[in-house]
Amino acid sequence: MVGAVVLDSAGNLVGEGWHQKFGGPHAEVFAFATAGERARGGTLIVTLEPCCHHGKTPPCTDAVLRSGVKRVVVAMADPFPKVAGGGLQILRDAGVEVIVGVCAAEAEKLNVPYRTLLRTGRPWVHLKWAMTLDGKIATHTGDSKWISGEESRKRVHELRGRVDAVLVGRGTVIADDPLLTARPAGPRIAARVVVSASGDLPERCQLRATARNVPVLLYTSVGNEGKLAGWRADGAEVIAIPASDNALSPDAILADLGTRRFTNVLVEGGAGLLGSFLDAKAADEFHVFIAPKLVGGDTALSPVGGRGVKLMADALELAECAFGQSGRDVYVHGFGAPG
Repeated sequence: MVGAVVLDSAGNLVGEGWHQKFGGPHAEVFAFATAGERARGGTLIVTLEPCCHHGKTPPCTDAVLRSGVKRVVVAMADPFPKVAGGGLQILRDAGVEVIVGVCAAEAEKLNVPYRTLLRTGRPWVHLKWAMTLDGKIATHTGDSKWISGEESRKRVHELRGRVDAVLVGRGTVIADDPLLTARPAGPRIAARVVVSASGDLPERCQLRATARNVPVLLYTSVGNEGKLAGWRADGAEVIAIPASDNALSPDAILADLGTRRFTNVLVEGGAGLLGSFLDAKAADEFHVFIAPKLVGGDTALSPVGGRGVKLMADALELAECAFGQSGRDVYVHGFGAPG
């Protein structure tokens, strides 16, 4: 999450840009393209240290030096090992004045998913669900469309368009036959991920029918991958991992997603999958939509299954919790721990 602005020698804003797409030009490139020659003798202000290595794009330090700016103000150094202060040193060695740490706390919070991936090897995990006022995600017959209103569903599509993967369990695929795409499309195209230890999934559904158009990843237990041969033939990728007590470990799933350099993943359900991520303490950010509806029913599902905690004192209490209106619903947004 990087933004950049360019000021001319008189301090006037002459260019701005942001990193719009993974693998695309970096923020500095867009900002200098707008500024042109007006950047010479001016200042670049950027939220993250300019890169100094050849990756999917050329080094941004080259673009900075070509621009002729005399000063660079950076919010935070890049923790990526191939950069990690190297870009700043290149600029200083070339005689550019470098200032680091302006709005550092804000930049670090903005990039906490990126920093989490580099530090732990796993993505930042968002948990999302919609529920009624009495805490149900479906009626006792299993009907769940629709709990939340149009505005809330629009927010969910926007969230899908900003993550690298959307995760659901086999029960959600069977009950809802979801497509799991962002509509309209967002800046990212999320892989659709299904977790099924048993490997028992429908022969026909929207995910399988569209697997060649939008990536589908299937996680199953070692020994059950043969059940998903048809899905693989239709374009899905099947990943077998060891199971424990007939369940797949969220940590193992996240470790694999981390090797794919996924930064943000969204877990949408069902209750068993959401509960397993909470039990594993693998939930970082929460998006909960509460609809002003009451359905009742002793057997109607609640949103989070799993083992849960024994004592109220052990309950996870969200940090930085915010409440907002989402049409007729209430949107609750918070974090598993201070970001």
